[in-house]
Amino acid sequence: MKRAVLAGLIAGGGILAASAYAVTAGKADDKPRCEAGRMQQGDGWEARRAAHLAALKTKLKLTAAQEPAWNTFAEASRTGPHPGVDRAAMHDDFEKLSTPERLDRMQAMAEVRRARMAERAAAIKAFYAQLTPEQQKVFDAEGLPSPHRGHHHRHQS
Repeated sequence: MKRAVLAGLIAGGGILAASAYAVTAGKADDKPRCEAGRMQQGDGWEARRAAHLAALKTKLKLTAAQEPAWNTFAEASRTGPHPGVDRAAMHDDFEKLSTPERLDRMQAMAEVRRARMAERAAAIKAFYAQLTPEQQKVFDAEGLPSPHRGHHHRHQS
């Protein structure tokens, strides 16, 4: 009898501890980890992007003939996958959908991201073609984010 009670208490304690960890590990200020991270990045991202572009432009030492291609590149790099979208409203709308409707919405959003990426890639390639070999080396080293420079992070489960 004592063993059964002890085993029940140990099992119950383990379940309680695991559930408490699961609740607190996935939340930061009542937001899932990914969303909390995005909220922290939000406003500062635009400033960091602008500073990076300004520094890159200085390092590239562009000629007047290269300016139009630079402007196209800079504008293409400005737009993200969902510019001006209210993420909270989008999330609320998403939760009201059925699973097949969610899948359709996810596919539509993926197509929008692919189209925007194609536009950005075309602008980058057109700009890159305007650069001298020395400028291309600078752009290769500093033009786009690299996973080795801390622009990516691993999601913890």
